[in-house]
Amino acid sequence: MGHKRVEEAEKLLDVEVDVLDKGFVRLVDYFGDDSRIVEAARVSYGKGTKSKREDSGLIDYLLKNSHTSPFEMVEVLFHIKAPLVVSRQLVRHRTASLNEISGRYSVMKDEAYVPSKDRVCKQATNNKQGSGDPFNCVDAALVVKEFQEEQESIFCNYNEYIESGMARELARINLPLSTYTEWYWKIDINNLMKFLYLRLDSHAQWEIRQYAEAMYNIVKAVCPLTMQSFDRHILNGVKVSKAQKEFIKDAIQDLGTLTPENSGLSEKDLKDLLAKFGLE
Repeated sequence: MGHKRVEEAEKLLDVEVDVLDKGFVRLVDYFGDDSRIVEAARVSYGKGTKSKREDSGLIDYLLKNSHTSPFEMVEVLFHIKAPLVVSRQLVRHRTASLNEISGRYSVMKDEAYVPSKDRVCKQATNNKQGSGDPFNCVDAALVVKEFQEEQESIFCNYNEYIESGMARELARINLPLSTYTEWYWKIDINNLMKFLYLRLDSHAQWEIRQYAEAMYNIVKAVCPLTMQSFDRHILNGVKVSKAQKEFIKDAIQDLGTLTPENSGLSEKDLKDLLAKFGLE
């Protein structure tokens, strides 16, 4: 079944967006756009979509109220090249379909991710899974040099194993997590937004954030209204606990009567805010 093409998205088809030192994200194809989401939500009016402003308002409503199924009507297909250490984090998002290059059938390329000196950091003291302060320049340069030497040694052994006739499925098992792999990754917009929400967060590993940012920028061309709404309500929104909600509610009440003029909010945003805290 055919589908409408989006001018800005068409410009990005088959364009490799560079990520890290040797990786990329490429938009292979897309299936649907903002109008597909709107049509699915309205269950086909028979008169096409309404105005762009009305479409944007509907998409806002859907996202704010967690009506997510219409966003599953649009899919994007990426070709991604990334280190294994990144690809294994992507696989955790089990809502995508993927097909990865196989080291059993193919000889792995002698390509591995080498972090820049600026990326060489110490373990964070307040985060068990994150990076902390950077190494000094001399130590960082030494680490990068050692990374390169170890990768060269391992790939030299790997290629010798292959040339000796060793089975590829066995020869590959000692390759490092820095080895680059490639795969096709197809995901609907609803689940992509869940991925982006987690992987664009400052607590996500820096490397996967670079891939998430590349995908985010690509999808903004496919579904600009949806990504604008995602940016406003999900990506840059906040969740609060029950105790935090009560604290904010009391603080709002202490401010007295709020208006668009004294709050800096639009009439609609102010109304939504007061409704969230039971202050209509």
